[in-house]
Amino acid sequence: MDAKDFKREVLSERGPFVQLIQRYCNAFMSMIAQSAVCNTTHPLDERMCRWLLMTHDRIRQDRMQLAHKFLAMMLGVPQPTVATTASILKQAGLIDCTLETVTVLDRKGLEQSACECYAIITRQLETVFSPEWRENARR
Repeated sequence: MDAKDFKREVLSERGPFVQLIQRYCNAFMSMIAQSAVCNTTHPLDERMCRWLLMTHDRIRQDRMQLAHKFLAMMLGVPQPTVATTASILKQAGLIDCTLETVTVLDRKGLEQSACECYAIITRQLETVFSPEWRENARR
């Protein structure tokens, strides 16, 4: 989209582009609120499953460059706690991991192990994107 078309779309108060941006902002704010509630309510293993699924949806690869140190920061827990939880998920056959990578082995199992927040956040994103966005994101 060239600058002239972008400016015209942005200045249009009711155009489809502005409506899409508004829906995205609403979904994004809902996702932030849901994540905040999740972080104070659900156990770490469920939150880690949610976080891994959300990352998996976006990067479209089973093998992800996710260091334990980064996961600890994102989940708000000490790094040894992430290592322990990752080990539990690994023993369950859901993931394989090293200190620097996580590989999704059983996506359906991760979905079953995640808290309900993953489904809530996914539904919010489907209000912006087509319901098939997650399927297409994994291809």
